[in-house]
Amino acid sequence: MILKKCTFFIVFLIILSGCSQGDNSASSAMFGSKPDTKPYKISKDLEAIKEDGVLHAITIYNSTSYFLYKGMPMGFEYELLSRLAKNLGLKLKITIAEDIDDLFDMLNNGKGDIIAYGLTITEPRKKLVSFTENHYVTHQALVQRMPSNWRSLPGYKIDKQLISNTLELSNDTVWVRENSSYAERIKNLENEIGAEIPVAHINGNVTTDEIIKMVVDGEIERTVADHNIASINKTYYPILNIDTRVSFSQRIAWAVRQNSPDLLKAINKWINKEKKSDDYYVIYNKYFKNTRSNRSRIKSDFYSKNSNKISKYDDIIKENASELGWDWRFLSSQVYQESRFDPTAESWAGATGLIQLMPATAKEVGVSNNYNPEQNIRGGVKYLDRMRDNFEAVEDSIQKVKFTLAAFNCGAGHVYDAMRLAEKNGKNPNIWDENVEEYILKLKDRKYYLDDVVRHGFVRGREPYNYVRDIFLRYEHYKKFIEE
Repeated sequence: MILKKCTFFIVFLIILSGCSQGDNSASSAMFGSKPDTKPYKISKDLEAIKEDGVLHAITIYNSTSYFLYKGMPMGFEYELLSRLAKNLGLKLKITIAEDIDDLFDMLNNGKGDIIAYGLTITEPRKKLVSFTENHYVTHQALVQRMPSNWRSLPGYKIDKQLISNTLELSNDTVWVRENSSYAERIKNLENEIGAEIPVAHINGNVTTDEIIKMVVDGEIERTVADHNIASINKTYYPILNIDTRVSFSQRIAWAVRQNSPDLLKAINKWINKEKKSDDYYVIYNKYFKNTRSNRSRIKSDFYSKNSNKISKYDDIIKENASELGWDWRFLSSQVYQESRFDPTAESWAGATGLIQLMPATAKEVGVSNNYNPEQNIRGGVKYLDRMRDNFEAVEDSIQKVKFTLAAFNCGAGHVYDAMRLAEKNGKNPNIWDENVEEYILKLKDRKYYLDDVVRHGFVRGREPYNYVRDIFLRYEHYKKFIEE
């Protein structure tokens, strides 16, 4: 799925919270769910998930949960999901919800096993899902824009132009997503202050970050956001004021279907253990506290929400990928794997450049300067083409790519050894997945590298095994964020 830029379509229907809606209507439509949402429609708990071998997670593409930066998938939810999947012994597959309002429907319809997104725990939502242990606690804040000349004004003059007390909201419109916890909070706030608060609803395909940017740009006057999200946005946009609280502290958590008690128990056990580790708070601080790195990222051309770029070598990679008939994003994933797009990279074995060519290999493919990006990529593609020619017997195109990558990494001879071992042991020598890859792993063991069919001896098979998997996995991320 290739994500398209959200359309900032605002439904300028000002809703006075005192409008007559029956309580049943309010709670069924309520906040974080569409009116026709019913509890779970499928049954799939931890045992079935483990049989499948994949944890299917649903999240949102935004600046803190899941995104691409300099060729690397990142995000608070992404990093924690990766750790959770590893803890459960599962592969991870992430689905992005294009509309935040769809999260609960997608979960209960079986399009994922878990919602990995910062959900405020509320009573209406508890009727739809089971929440995990909270990841953190925050409060909701009013996000408003200070005067354009705020830097030259004394504090008291700025304060006069801002809403500093929630009682003042009865005279001013607040823009929020219709089915969000923020809309729910505004409705509750009306009861607390005894006054109606005008609300303008924004479509669910607009993220909180994007709504905050609308405040910055003057498209809307104010919104409500979780304070930690508002705070990180204020580092990019100092003109924002986020000092006015509109809620008490609230718990932020993930969610699973109500009929997944074993999965919930396993996740909660993992969360409680993670929250006792330093790593957990390093990850949290990276996305919600580290203002310098966040500011650099948001301004970068290689941040996926800013552009359709992976690296500054995209044009070179595109030109050469066509020689192989490969998607340029796939070749980019390999280049990232080799050097993280550093043309000066050198390996312990002596390979250099973007795609890490050994000196002898570089000479064979006509590369005179291995540190020159154009020469290095062009030479690497020539070498990949040579490796591919070794596997004419492999008919499936995807499998052939996997053999090609493995040979690029450890040499065609070792891959041939693994193919012969696979065939000897009743496996398909022309299928990499769960066949030859199993025997490339075994070539580190004396029993196998001394086998009669093995001609090239010992190899650390874990390296090509992970190499192939990592490149394909990263490519799946690239396809989500970068258009072809």
